[in-house]
Amino acid sequence: MRNRLMEVLKGREHNYILPFLWQHGEEEQVIREEMARVYETGIRAVCVEARPHPDFLGPKWWSDMDIIMDEARKRGMKVWMLDDDHFPTGHAAGKVKEAPEELQRIFLGERYIDTIGPASGASFLVDTLLMTGLRPTISLNQNASGQNKLVSVVAVRRSPSNGTLLRECIDITELVHKGTLYWDIPEGYWRIFIISENRDGGSKAQEDYLNPLARDSVRILLDTVYEAVYQRYKEDFGKTFAGFFSDEPGFYNDKTTFDFNSKPGKQGVSLPWSNELPALLEKALGEDYRKDLYLLWQDAGEQSNSVRYAYMNIISKLYADNFCNQIGAWCRARGLEYIGHVLEDNNVHARLGPGAGHFFRSLWGQDMSGIDVVLWQIVPGFDELSFRSTTGETDSEFFHYGLAKLGVSLGHIDPKKQGRTMCELYGAYGWTEGLKLMKWLTDHMLVRGVNYFVPHAFTQKAFPDPDCPPHMYAGGKNPQYRYYKHLNRYMNRISHLISGGRHVASAAVLYHAEAEWSGESMYFHKPVKALMQRQIDCDILPIDVLLEDANVIDGRLHVHQEDYRCLIIPYSEALPAAMLQRLVQFAEQGLAIRFVDGLPVRSSEDLDVPNELTRIANHMNVKVLSLGNLAQDLIGDEHFDIQVDTLEPYLRNYYYSHDNLNVFMFFNESPFEIIRTNVFLPVQGEVYTYDAFNNRLIRLNSRETDLKSVSLVLNPYESIVMLQGKDLEWYAESPLHIGKTKTMDIAAEWTISTADAEHYPHFVEWGKLDTLTNMSSPDYLPHFSGTFRYETQFVWKGSVTPALLDFGEVFETAEVWLNGDYAGVRICPPYRFEVNGLIKTGINKIVIEVTNTLVKDQQDFLSSFAQQEPSGLIGPVKVLI
Repeated sequence: MRNRLMEVLKGREHNYILPFLWQHGEEEQVIREEMARVYETGIRAVCVEARPHPDFLGPKWWSDMDIIMDEARKRGMKVWMLDDDHFPTGHAAGKVKEAPEELQRIFLGERYIDTIGPASGASFLVDTLLMTGLRPTISLNQNASGQNKLVSVVAVRRSPSNGTLLRECIDITELVHKGTLYWDIPEGYWRIFIISENRDGGSKAQEDYLNPLARDSVRILLDTVYEAVYQRYKEDFGKTFAGFFSDEPGFYNDKTTFDFNSKPGKQGVSLPWSNELPALLEKALGEDYRKDLYLLWQDAGEQSNSVRYAYMNIISKLYADNFCNQIGAWCRARGLEYIGHVLEDNNVHARLGPGAGHFFRSLWGQDMSGIDVVLWQIVPGFDELSFRSTTGETDSEFFHYGLAKLGVSLGHIDPKKQGRTMCELYGAYGWTEGLKLMKWLTDHMLVRGVNYFVPHAFTQKAFPDPDCPPHMYAGGKNPQYRYYKHLNRYMNRISHLISGGRHVASAAVLYHAEAEWSGESMYFHKPVKALMQRQIDCDILPIDVLLEDANVIDGRLHVHQEDYRCLIIPYSEALPAAMLQRLVQFAEQGLAIRFVDGLPVRSSEDLDVPNELTRIANHMNVKVLSLGNLAQDLIGDEHFDIQVDTLEPYLRNYYYSHDNLNVFMFFNESPFEIIRTNVFLPVQGEVYTYDAFNNRLIRLNSRETDLKSVSLVLNPYESIVMLQGKDLEWYAESPLHIGKTKTMDIAAEWTISTADAEHYPHFVEWGKLDTLTNMSSPDYLPHFSGTFRYETQFVWKGSVTPALLDFGEVFETAEVWLNGDYAGVRICPPYRFEVNGLIKTGINKIVIEVTNTLVKDQQDFLSSFAQQEPSGLIGPVKVLI
């Protein structure tokens, strides 16, 4: 609606930023000072995190929280709280290890013994085998304190030629007596698999964590942390105290804590387990399910796939119900909201290890969708090649083309999220990250629909705090802190425009989790990349939603407020039988369905579905396309909303609609190439551009065609927001026309002074330069972090309006005064300043302040993974008339 734009133009937009505020037990004045510094940057909320706090939930913690709450009440700010004593969520402030054993983590483990027969009277020391590195086991259906539980023992015949496992399987569990297996071995080679519950699996760092599959285990976290906060601040709930944040809860069942490929089939890794699983597996696989449990580790073709699908399907639902949904319901019952994110890295969002099994299920109970970007996971230009960071090689296609779309899709399709997606951002990039990169990362998120942000972080520890910089204030040592408010205003304004309405997309893409559990599959982000590079927007849809909440109306797929022209299925060897039936129904209702690189050949459950497979293959509304031809086919079938007249693989776009207001955002994600093209918008009427940095509306020159045609020029790092709606002309300025230009290089002697963050604005003259250069080169100031002040004069003999100053290359924040008048600030390229009315005929005095990052002074470990940029004003500096 027009009111949303009016709120922005009048400075009444909402707050969409809630940075981490790290607590270590500092003094009261330090805490109050940091809250003031957060407020000073235009932020109106914080997310309090123990990092760690020495007295979490103790007297000092409550004293510190009281100070934060007092400051928030006085300043009209909101307080969120990270819900545990340290990352990741699940430790329950150490109370799990004190809980009854049935509430602690348990796992399903596998060991095996190779045998040969015939051999009568053979026996095997099952108990002794399982004691190696484990606690003692006892027989099936027994349990005792501190002991493991034997689940099943099965013997599987092996091929005498190559040792592979054959289909013949014998359940010999009942032949175990007092820890010894007694079995008359038939002729041939056999492998005996011993499956047991144990408490010794999982990551060592999370050994005292709750079991997210067990409702009463999760209740320990609620009783310990959530209830304690409720008792102290219940009068603030839903007012000053906004809610809780869970940070990367997951299974952590792999000894290698952050193995992103951990899933059934990985040898030697125990699997998440709970007391509910036996009955659920029996329902899914039949009463003999114990015979098949070894297939969770061993490959036997389609039989293994169906067992693994059943297991992953069950545990991901248990996680959703018992962890996320339970906590979310507790919060909503008390007027709070529950937010956070799971670990998504390198596709672990659909896996075990640090993952939670299924992205959509794991966050469905929260009130916002959530993701995070830290540790150089997204780097401009590395959208295809991997990038080496502290955690290893990135799957750059996932991070650039999948991650944010995964998050915003959940925000779009779950009604309780109200279109809201949060991103924890900026953390652990090191001090080399400044506002220039932060703005690029912000635009990367905004143009995909992310509209809430958790900057990482404000810390109260004395500088330098080595914990995951950059830090926004850093005890006054961050020289870019004074400019941080400009980024926050920009972020809040655009977030307000892409909230409270409806996202418009052309396509839906199926989430690949169930397909990956079932056999060969294609990542969802492969087709998403193909579409994004041709400006075809999409959402990612999980099977649960397609089965329960989707309808086809007039040939379009409707989910909540979204509707899509087509459904795209990344290659899936198998899909659940219910989904195959649903696809037949969708096709018959007129929905265009596009399978990428092949059709499914079976069901995930290994059920007979020949009728469904045949009907899908032969339906007129179904096509099978190669990944390389997908986007072009959609364009040919007019499954798009926005077009450009040139191939622009780095042009990103987002379309958002309110009553009487359409919002279009475009962003050039290339770090080097300028985009010059014409964009065709699906609207009629005048189009305006909204300048979010300067909070103004400007009329655009556009051409009336069947679609609205607008000329688009975007420099690297540059974005643009276009608006179309009713009565906007009353609020718009006339555009600055730069057609044929008169250009003059400012080639003069520059006087250069410097000031670090602590001494700004008191400068010390450094010297003079005839030629602008990198001030961090070895012969200049390689270790200086702060502000370079450039002063010179130039003579202008021409007309004076309209006029621009163009600074060329700047590293990295530029602020300008012309003839003593303020001309503005730029935190990223292009470094152009409108100076209408400021430039004059004759002598003009220009002052430029350029501020770099702290990396030159603080050469931290995290910065060592990235190339370092120059410092200062490089130029060329030009006047454009």
